[in-house]
Amino acid sequence: MSLTYAIADLHGRFDILESAVSEIRKHARTTPFKIITLGDYVDRGPESREIIEFLLAWQYVDSSLVCLKGNHEHMMFETIRKPLDPDWWIANGGDATLLSYGHPRTGNYQPDVVPANHTAWLETLPLMHVDEFRVFVHAGVDPIRPLDEQTEQILLWSRYPDGANIGHGERHVVHGHHKFADGPKCYANRTNLDTYAWYTGRLVVGVFDDGKPGGPVDFIEVKARPGTIREPGRRLIDLRPKARK
Repeated sequence: MSLTYAIADLHGRFDILESAVSEIRKHARTTPFKIITLGDYVDRGPESREIIEFLLAWQYVDSSLVCLKGNHEHMMFETIRKPLDPDWWIANGGDATLLSYGHPRTGNYQPDVVPANHTAWLETLPLMHVDEFRVFVHAGVDPIRPLDEQTEQILLWSRYPDGANIGHGERHVVHGHHKFADGPKCYANRTNLDTYAWYTGRLVVGVFDDGKPGGPVDFIEVKARPGTIREPGRRLIDLRPKARK
């Protein structure tokens, strides 16, 4: 017997990740296991840099951790590595990520505060993980397309209609991306694990038996302090050009 633990949408809450990993180890005890993180490690919460450093270092020494890409990692990478308007990312929580790397609160946008090895890691994150019984992905999969023909847009940005009981063939789909503070949302063919954890302080880890098809066989609930409340439209970083002296 072996287990898979799935963690969704951390959004800069390293404190919650640390607690989740500790609880997973207690739950698994001597049972072999792997952990799959479903993306959206960055933005909104205060500790995006700490999450990336932790996951990157862990993956370097242990293959039992599988880190998938979320749409926020996509935005971060595209904004830093290509000449895109940074407001696309900043307006979606990227300001908090930059602050976690030591970016000044005012002045010009400085993408070089993010280390090159962090952006390289973002680029190489896979879009999904498939095992015998399940598909793990950030947002969702097209139930009609073969898995090797899925598009990045669908895998990172799509949302299922509320209550939709849609998997992929005989495989159960495990995802995040669509937040429900009262989640997880569990159906016969899919499980949505996004519980708005960065804001509510409540994360629910899905536990899957690798030898059994279908949804979770158990859950681990982690509770921490709620996130910082910000006024709608308020930025943490002012990127207006500095006045010339």
